[in-house]
Amino acid sequence: MRALAILALFAAPALAQEGRFSAGSEAQSWSLTGEEPARFEARVVDTLCELTGDCPADCGGGARQLALLRAADGAIVPVLKNAQALFNGAVDDLLPYCGETVEVDGNLVGDDAANPFKVYHLQRIRGPGDAEFLPANRWTDAWAARNPEAAGEEGPWFRNDRRVQALIARDGHLGLGLEEDAAFKAYLFE
Repeated sequence: MRALAILALFAAPALAQEGRFSAGSEAQSWSLTGEEPARFEARVVDTLCELTGDCPADCGGGARQLALLRAADGAIVPVLKNAQALFNGAVDDLLPYCGETVEVDGNLVGDDAANPFKVYHLQRIRGPGDAEFLPANRWTDAWAARNPEAAGEEGPWFRNDRRVQALIARDGHLGLGLEEDAAFKAYLFE
């Protein structure tokens, strides 16, 4: 009995909730707090453009965070993750649809009690005129295309990303500067 009670405590936050946009959703659960499946129509927008009026062509060409302007209620829904196991963004999945109305399927995530504002985990997208949904998993291929010099290198992508390497060279592994990095390494390994 005690084991069941403990299991219930750990499982409770992971239970997906049915929400206003859950009908027809085939989203897979990631067991995140306040997660609810959500399928809806929305226009793909440049978040900064929507909030400030600073609107470059093509939603910033991949250099800006994109969002969904939900058709049902006009809410701006930030999209923070795609369907891949890595916690990377969904800009590469949304950018081809900049300014277009699409149908999306995924999970709204957030704790209603703490903050009713939820973010979106995009899993599938269907563009105008498309019969089938496409998986939201373009990031890895797009990263490889942007970083051809990393092809064949060992290790995870972030160890081979030139931007990450440049930041480490400038600010150290801790991001606190090279001197702090050296002092911390000396403390750990001496």
